[in-house]
This record gives sequence, structure tokens and C-alpha cells, in this order.
Amino acid sequence: MATASPLTSHPTQRILGIDFFVGSMDAAVDCILEGGLVVAPSGPGLAVDLMRSSEYRQALQTADLAITDSGYMILLWRLFQRQKLPRLSGLRFLRVLLERSQLKSPGSVFWVMPSEAESVRNRTWLEEQGYPITDDDIYIAPFYGKDAINDPELLSRIETRKPQIVMMCIGGGVQERVGLFLRESLSCKPGIACLGAAIAFLTGGQTNIPPWGDKVFLGWLLRILSDPKKFGPRYWNSIRLAPILFRYREHLPPLQAKSRV
Repeated sequence: MATASPLTSHPTQRILGIDFFVGSMDAAVDCILEGGLVVAPSGPGLAVDLMRSSEYRQALQTADLAITDSGYMILLWRLFQRQKLPRLSGLRFLRVLLERSQLKSPGSVFWVMPSEAESVRNRTWLEEQGYPITDDDIYIAPFYGKDAINDPELLSRIETRKPQIVMMCIGGGVQERVGLFLRESLSCKPGIACLGAAIAFLTGGQTNIPPWGDKVFLGWLLRILSDPKKFGPRYWNSIRLAPILFRYREHLPPLQAKSRV
């Protein structure tokens, strides 16, 4: 049964030890504008990273808002639990968030980009949409290892800018750990949106996912068709989410021991 989150005062449903938000999209966006960490766990993230990374698990369990981005998880939950949950995709979340007029104020958003090339592409698209961006509003993420994140330069940049939103545009499994580090370390309290590749769907960095494709849970298929070698293995790994969810339901699965080399 859905419960109320003490942080957001909105209904949640616990799945695999994570309290997923099951309210409306507008309410979810209102929450991040008030500050806090927002995560959108993918099927592969739940199937792989949740089982292997203690920092990833901590980020998801302590997030101020976890949205139901994974259509695969939603379908499995309905199959196993006979309960229909709303799907709030990261792509739709980003679209609704960017419609909020206050985000077009200078310095309101700080962007953590995965590379120089992606930064140029994303910045060009955002400026065309009327979002004022300077070099001080962008940070190119370094390579983060598998251990706990510690990035004092990123921390200093955000403390100086004091944005309303920190938009994480880097890969899943990493962005959540960076978000956890920022929420625990920042003296200012921006909303930290871990939406990963969502911006790339809009700017052309990845295949375009139209609203209808996102609505009927076909984003994964469009990504595979656009680049089978890159996305095929990733989504193949997500198949293991089915036995995990069937066994553990509301409960957090045990952390797998790291294999020895």
C-alpha cells in the first residue's frame, strides 16, 4: 500500500527498499524546486547498480524524491503485485521542469555535462529555447571511479553560483552518487536532478523519443534501434530485474559481494 513520504508529504510506494513517488508530475516538479535530491532509477540501474554499489543504494534510499522512470519496473510490479502505478519518466520530468518560467532567470540552473562535445550541443539547444547560460553555469564532469564521490571543484563552483537547480546530465549509476555527495556537502540547498540522458533526447545527442514513445514505454526500444552495440547489452542486463523484484518486492535486496580479481 502507498505511504506518505515525510520529506515530500506525497504518496510513495516502496519497491526494493526505495520509496518511489506516486503522485502527479506537477507535484514532483514542485518538490525539486523546493530543493533536495531527485533520482530516476532505470531498469538497468535497479538490476545491476542497486545490487553492487553501496553508494548508489544510499542515494536512492535517502533521495528526497525517487520517480518511477523505469517502465519495465512498473510492468513487473503490476504483474507481480496486481497494482498499477503511475510512470513519471525522467524525460517528461525534464520537459515539465524546463517549462517553469523561473528556470529562464540567469544563474538559476547549473549544468553538469558529460563531455565538451555534449556541453556544446546541449548549450546551443538550451540557448535556442531561451535559457541564458554562461561558462560559469557549466561544469564538465571528470571521470568518476566506482568508489564514493569527492569532487571539491564541483562543490566550490556550485557554492559560488548558488543555483536553484543542479542538473546532472551524466550517466546513470554515477550521477546518483554525485548527487548524494552534493546533497551531503553543500551549504546551499538546490534541487539536484539526476535525470542523466534526458537532455540528450531533446538536443540530438541521442535518438529522439517522442512523447507518445515515452508514454507507451518504448524509449528503451528506440535507444536500442539507434545504437544496438551500445544499448543492447545494457538493456539485456536489465532482464535480471524480474527475478530480483519477484523475490524481494518491497524489500531491499542484499548487496552482492565484490568479486575478487
